Amino acid sequence: MTQAELPLHTPPSQSQGHQHPEKWSWYHYFWYNTDHKVIGIQYLVTSFLFYLIAGVMALFMRAELSTPDVDLLSPELYNAFLTNHGTMMIFFWVVPAAIGGFGNYLIPLMIGAKDMAFPNLNAIAFWLNPPAGLLLMISLFFGGAQSGWTSYPPLSLITNNVGQSLWILAIVLVGSSSIMGSVNFLVTIFKMRVPDMTWDNLPLFCWAMVATSILALFSTPVLAAGLVLLLFDINFGTGFFRPEMGGNVVVYQHLFWFYSHPAVYLMILPIFGIMSEVIPTHVRKPIFGYKAIAYSSLAICIVGLFVWVHHMFTSGTPPWMRMFFTISTLIVAVPTGVKIFSWVATLWGGKIRYTSPLLFGVGLLAMFVFGGLSGVTLGTAPFDLHVHDTYYVVAHFHYVLFGGSVFGIYAAIYHWFPKITGRMYNETLGRIHFVLTFIGANLTFLPMHELGLKGMPRRIAMYDPQFTTINQICTYGSMLLGFSVLPFMVNMVWSWMKGQPAGRNPWRALTLEWQTTSPPAIENFDEDPILWAGPYDYGIDTQGAEEETVEEMLEEVKAEVS
Repeated sequence: MTQAELPLHTPPSQSQGHQHPEKWSWYHYFWYNTDHKVIGIQYLVTSFLFYLIAGVMALFMRAELSTPDVDLLSPELYNAFLTNHGTMMIFFWVVPAAIGGFGNYLIPLMIGAKDMAFPNLNAIAFWLNPPAGLLLMISLFFGGAQSGWTSYPPLSLITNNVGQSLWILAIVLVGSSSIMGSVNFLVTIFKMRVPDMTWDNLPLFCWAMVATSILALFSTPVLAAGLVLLLFDINFGTGFFRPEMGGNVVVYQHLFWFYSHPAVYLMILPIFGIMSEVIPTHVRKPIFGYKAIAYSSLAICIVGLFVWVHHMFTSGTPPWMRMFFTISTLIVAVPTGVKIFSWVATLWGGKIRYTSPLLFGVGLLAMFVFGGLSGVTLGTAPFDLHVHDTYYVVAHFHYVLFGGSVFGIYAAIYHWFPKITGRMYNETLGRIHFVLTFIGANLTFLPMHELGLKGMPRRIAMYDPQFTTINQICTYGSMLLGFSVLPFMVNMVWSWMKGQPAGRNPWRALTLEWQTTSPPAIENFDEDPILWAGPYDYGIDTQGAEEETVEEMLEEVKAEVS
């Protein structure tokens, strides 16, 4: 008996559902559609394509950095790849996958709604992304934006004007999409929950999306304003950021980082919500500290708006400002630590099943904690003054965002793949994918700490020969990291077509999305879903708890025999 064939524990009212309506055909996913599930898949697939493009750019950059001299990419092309790699990974992969992809697909299902509050606004928000990505790719044919993903003036004012302008328009489009999506998420969660779902039994992923949406609504317009002003300076002769015309380049930095540091939390808060769904399900234990995790998301949302100046400690900030933002940066680590502690406490003593979602979740814990520790050092002004704009920052950034966000996205894909496709993935390929990704990520980014401490500046194609050996290690790691995507892609495509049927609830999870069919019907539920248990009441006196325990014992015995 396979895991997918185990009996399901659904409440009596759900055991005799009606025939679900006709499913969407494949071509509906390539056109305008207001179904939140279709939009979620559109976000996931589109963002993954940009992830592949950005990854290829990273491989070219690492190949260039394997030697100290220019031998593969010209300095101009290296700068363009550097800018577009960072931009795509943040604005076109992590943010749309974590927020747009899983947010759209899961939130109505988790709260028992038939769709998002504003379906057409939801569809429009997605369809702003493909033309934005197209603008970004077209910019490469005009020399590309060459001032890095931060696009600081005066550098962004004196490089390629066409490429830089196309870059700005692309970011404004995805920013507009983010604002639309945030409004939709908040209204949906506040107004469309099933009557029995109070804030005390709302899934933690929904709590995380509330905090993410509030943060996006406060911070994204500030970035858009700064970029529009920069666009005017580049094309229309204004002087907002031109010192020779009375402008101030530091003002741009404030506008940019007021959004772009909270953007780190925009990328990681949904992942925190995913972790809170994956871990208790695969260790069969109630989540430790439900309210602490929920409220800590709101705390990160609030405190995260007051830490942006730690990116500007070398920009002439006065001592009092350095002190204030050093303290606020250290404070924001507290609610994050609360989440880490709660997840570890949930793992402790649980009936751990080493599935691919849990492996990526535990890998995320290791990578994110390590990256968080280096982030604490960067948040203190005295240390930051010495390593600012070195590879130490690159190492920290990638441990937090790749080790955090990308590992979390992989965990979510494996966890909800049976629900999205109705089929089980191949566990062996999933574990191979995890091992290659974990080793490749650490081999690529861990040596960068030493590069930074020895003084190698980031964002350069040529460097002192003393750094050659460490750079070559990073390059080999990046090749392994690039190769790790292949078993994942094979697994997803093959399993989607030929995988074993998953059934309604292969993980025996308790949140509402597992009460409907796999994949869900067009209107999500054949009957109104019933809150027959809390979202994390594993092992507590819930319906079917005894039978579930027997099944788990049988499953373990069969695993040992095999």
